[in-house]
Amino acid sequence: RMFEGTAPQFWSSLKRLRDLPDDTIIYCAHEYTESNARYAMSVEPGNELLVKRVEEIKAKRSRGEPTVPSLLGEEKLTNPFLRGDISDEIKSNVGATSDDDDATIFLKIRQGKDNFRG
Repeated sequence: RMFEGTAPQFWSSLKRLRDLPDDTIIYCAHEYTESNARYAMSVEPGNELLVKRVEEIKAKRSRGEPTVPSLLGEEKLTNPFLRGDISDEIKSNVGATSDDDDATIFLKIRQGKDNFRG
């Protein structure tokens, strides 16, 4: 959720993060990878790398293993919040139009996750 700031501010920050090297290690504060993966699959089910990652996440969690940290390179290929400007499948599934700028597409992805019950 976006508690403070605007979609353009968030999108600008994510683009800066995305520009970091693929071997950058990402440490998030909570173990929510499995929940995020379910949402990611709802907006980009045709992403074969995402399908494979979701299987790996489920296997780790079933063994009680953490999925954190992750590598930025993997996030770039599977995280819808980093892919809204490059994935036509995500754009379509979140209802983005050709008139939407990248920040608006990000906002639609974020709103979709906020309302996701999968």
